[in-house]
Amino acid sequence: MPRYQYLQVDAFTNTPLTGNACLVVLDADDMPADTMQALARETNLSETAFLLRSDRADFRARYFTPAEEIPLAGHPTLAVTRTLIDSGRLDLAHKRTFTLELKAGVITVEIDDRENITMAQRPPVFMNTYDAAAVLPVFGLRADDALPGVPLQTVSTGTPQLMIPIRRLERLREAVMDMRAYLTLKAQGDFFSPHLFCLEGISADAKTFARHFGSSPDTYEDPFTGSATGGMGAYLWRYGLIAQPRFIAEQGHGMQRPGRAMVEVVGAPDAMTTVKVGGAAVTVMRGEILL
Repeated sequence: MPRYQYLQVDAFTNTPLTGNACLVVLDADDMPADTMQALARETNLSETAFLLRSDRADFRARYFTPAEEIPLAGHPTLAVTRTLIDSGRLDLAHKRTFTLELKAGVITVEIDDRENITMAQRPPVFMNTYDAAAVLPVFGLRADDALPGVPLQTVSTGTPQLMIPIRRLERLREAVMDMRAYLTLKAQGDFFSPHLFCLEGISADAKTFARHFGSSPDTYEDPFTGSATGGMGAYLWRYGLIAQPRFIAEQGHGMQRPGRAMVEVVGAPDAMTTVKVGGAAVTVMRGEILL
């Protein structure tokens, strides 16, 4: 019977049982992809990660939602890094920067002296735009709840996410997704999932607060979405919604799983080369999978 060691890590937080949870399976090179997918359904977390050997980078990982494999994600990358540290595979006394092969390509991950983890996402790609009158009612909101003067647009730093800027925090808190209407919108779109956000944080030092929705068999709402936070940072910088390319983003408070990330957009608004998204991560479980 195959046995696999795993750690479960809460990402974008240093407080156990908050942030976004990810189960990371170690030494999964011989695990078939259909078993990875079945295990992701079993955990029913927003993503489950699998660590493998790489001939292109220091390490390799694959990320699965309960529904499908995805090319890049933020909170599994933090969880994988925390797992590498806590399992002894990454010795911070000798190495604080490493490369990680994902389906989207090879990215660079850094760990600072306080063990905050930062991933450099892919250069942003700006894709289709959408009519607020067609999108906002899907989330129980009005067209005039959208932030004026900027488009609703799909942005990808590895995984395409629909950026939906909301005028006020109180209205963002009230958003409720109509699943049938959402599935119709998604079937006609170019995005993996929607990212609703406003230019207000919950904490005094935060610039943004966001909510990120999904459809079954994936989770209805994600506690913290690192890939979409990167796309959001690129969007904010491109459209002049932030004065500085560094800020703190928050998400998950309404789910009782608050998380926060440090975001840095690198490059001019019309020539961004990467978006860095980072935060803390803490291991909360260790165990063995029997298959």
